[in-house]
Amino acid sequence: MRLTDFTAADRVRAFGYVVLAGIYFYFAESISVHAANGLASGVWVPLIERSVLLFLLVIGFAAMGRIFSHQRQPIRALGWGMLVASILPLVVTGGLIITFWLVPRQFGLLLIDLLLLAVASLAEEVAFRGYPFQRLIEAMGPTLATLAFSIAFAGLHMFNPSANRASFLITVFSSWLLSVAYLRTRALWVCWGWHFAWNASMCVLFGLPVSGITEFSPVIQSNTVGPTWITGGDYGPEASAVTAVVLLIGIFIVYRTTRGYAYLYTQPVIIPAGIPVNLDAMSSTLAPHHPVAPPPAPAGTTLVQIESISPAPPPPPLPVSSGLPQPAPEPENPPEQAPEKL
Repeated sequence: MRLTDFTAADRVRAFGYVVLAGIYFYFAESISVHAANGLASGVWVPLIERSVLLFLLVIGFAAMGRIFSHQRQPIRALGWGMLVASILPLVVTGGLIITFWLVPRQFGLLLIDLLLLAVASLAEEVAFRGYPFQRLIEAMGPTLATLAFSIAFAGLHMFNPSANRASFLITVFSSWLLSVAYLRTRALWVCWGWHFAWNASMCVLFGLPVSGITEFSPVIQSNTVGPTWITGGDYGPEASAVTAVVLLIGIFIVYRTTRGYAYLYTQPVIIPAGIPVNLDAMSSTLAPHHPVAPPPAPAGTTLVQIESISPAPPPPPLPVSSGLPQPAPEPENPPEQAPEKL
């Protein structure tokens, strides 16, 4: 899909859909906050809030895709490797102090946090790699759409605790990586799997802050000691220079490792004679008027031949033309002559 495939009117219309999707996202987030405060309390509020937001985004964007665009209808290991590469300098330099909380109640909170992280990461991917991103690709092309949504994605994370310019830049890099993964595969589950694996490993496995939030580490909690360019400070590793380098390298790796998915999902559809043709629909439409083959005989019936069919007679010989006059052909059955009377 190239930008030249769309007319100016199509691009303007797609950009309008993006604006409409952004307005819907704002109202959906406001509704989810009010709904969570009215339905739950305590540790369940964030989970309810993100669940309601995810539900509203999926329903709303699916309806917009059906109405406006007539849509009817798809690494995790790479994310783990990149995360370990980002945290490895802390482990090697001894700047990671780990504390364990083995109270039974903490393990119950751990399950709630995992569910919350799964729902929250899916909601963000639906919002920033879902319907609005796909329509902006039609309006501006994949490169400009990726840049625009990366800035929006990083700007939303600037409201998190301890956010700074370094965290903004690194969040832009992570958005580039997720956008490249989607553009190469056209599968939103790839972006969600990477996003969830990164967040869950960061806080649950290593006990580190995720985008400045430290509420998702009920069993393992870690404190970092060292320079900010390695530890990321209170924001966590997502504000460190090490993570920035890892993400930039990861973009190239994602581009290379998704080559098979790109072949399956992003190749142009072969269209006969330049006109979209649905052979199944065509056969079902033309069959009543122009049957291609006779309908099969019902099961259990036997065809009986009543009379033998004689072969067709051979055609008469062609007349031979010549310069000499041809005698008149004699009649096949000459008339009988009457006998002479004596």
